[in-house]
Amino acid sequence: MSATALIGLGANLDGPAGAPRATLSAAIGALDTLPRTRLTGRSRVFRSDPVDAAGPVYLNQVVRLQTQLAPAELLDGLQRIETRFGRRRSVRNAPRSLDLDLLLYDDRRITDERLTVPHPRLHERLFVLMPLADIDPDLRIPGHGTVGDEIATVRATTSQRCTPLG
Repeated sequence: MSATALIGLGANLDGPAGAPRATLSAAIGALDTLPRTRLTGRSRVFRSDPVDAAGPVYLNQVVRLQTQLAPAELLDGLQRIETRFGRRRSVRNAPRSLDLDLLLYDDRRITDERLTVPHPRLHERLFVLMPLADIDPDLRIPGHGTVGDEIATVRATTSQRCTPLG
């Protein structure tokens, strides 16, 4: 059985693949080679200031995958790709060469010691919501509203900025 998974990508440091934009492109290629998985959609690239952190601006993107991998298997694959792209896990919200987050896995809710889906802060962050809206603005986030509704809420209550790159 196949599931739809939405993956958030972010980078604000140079890594083995080069600058953040090149890293995002190369990481999407790596995601498309995961076993029993295929890329079915991608957002534009967005630029955002770090949230709850310091450091250079981030480039962010979201991709949609069809996968037969179980959520934990998919998470393992994401973490292997992060490591290949120079990800170091030092402190929470530290600048990084690549961050891959499993945002949604169908409409499932998962909470265990390794994984929380939907991603616990996705509904609060424009750098995730704006790329999600590129793929499906009417997408419902389990336990919350639609992506479009959540964007309106975040814009009304925070000073976050997130803009598409040309």
